[in-house]
Amino acid sequence: MTSLSRQPFLGGHVSAAGGFTMAIDRAEEIGADAIQIFGASPRQWHARMPTKEEITAYRTRLEKSRVKKVFLHGAYLVNLASPDAETRKKSIKNLTAHLKITDLIGADGLIFHVGSGKELPKKDVFDHVAVAIHDVLAAVPGHTPLLMENAAGGGQKIGALPDDFAAILKKVPSLRLRICFDTAHAFEAGIIERYEPANIKKLFDVWDATVGLERINALHINDSKTAYNSHHDRHENLGKGFIGIAGFKNLAKEKRLAHAAWLLEVPGFANEGPDKKNMDILRSCFAPARRA
Repeated sequence: MTSLSRQPFLGGHVSAAGGFTMAIDRAEEIGADAIQIFGASPRQWHARMPTKEEITAYRTRLEKSRVKKVFLHGAYLVNLASPDAETRKKSIKNLTAHLKITDLIGADGLIFHVGSGKELPKKDVFDHVAVAIHDVLAAVPGHTPLLMENAAGGGQKIGALPDDFAAILKKVPSLRLRICFDTAHAFEAGIIERYEPANIKKLFDVWDATVGLERINALHINDSKTAYNSHHDRHENLGKGFIGIAGFKNLAKEKRLAHAAWLLEVPGFANEGPDKKNMDILRSCFAPARRA
């Protein structure tokens, strides 16, 4: 159980269009000290590997920046739980490529969606996922982590509940297998209705007992455009959704999450993704209350 007093690294998803170095520039424009990027196209099975020159330029730029944590996000096509063997095969190949990119640039982990097993029994789904994750980790040796992201609960997707992750971790007992917790997804999945102190404590007590909070390396900090228990994954800017600013201020007081990077995946007030306004709102959640 983690209990740190420092403020966590705060940031968001930024575009890597034009190269990884451009992502660092965009991060500094919004005041982020942690970022998430796509290492390759999130909508294609093929993933292009970066050149040595691109990696060197990125690492040089990163060293001179304020950015201290970098996570990559996997392709949306990946479905390790699919009942279709060909889809699982392509998913393993693609996730392996993205993890290799993550490792090559020295990033802090690759976040991905586990997928949906459709009508398959949960036991079979967990078996498929475990075999796939084992194959991916074996194909990219080293220490770079894979982060399973919790789901909003729609479409029979795996990971809405911590028990799903516990079942997978039991089958793949690797310390490289970690977790990314999404605030909107948890709300939409119906596992926390209001981000109030008692509810937050209860929620993360359960996650701690089930998978261990030390396995949560990143948080996706998103308000929700859809109502509690909707099972619809729709992100909203901080304070404009059903969670609300008060919810994020309460979450900021949960010191057991201070070790993780807090990453925005909001639409942005200009619909261009995480922006400085959302970053300022997020930072304000950690500001001490002023005395009257």
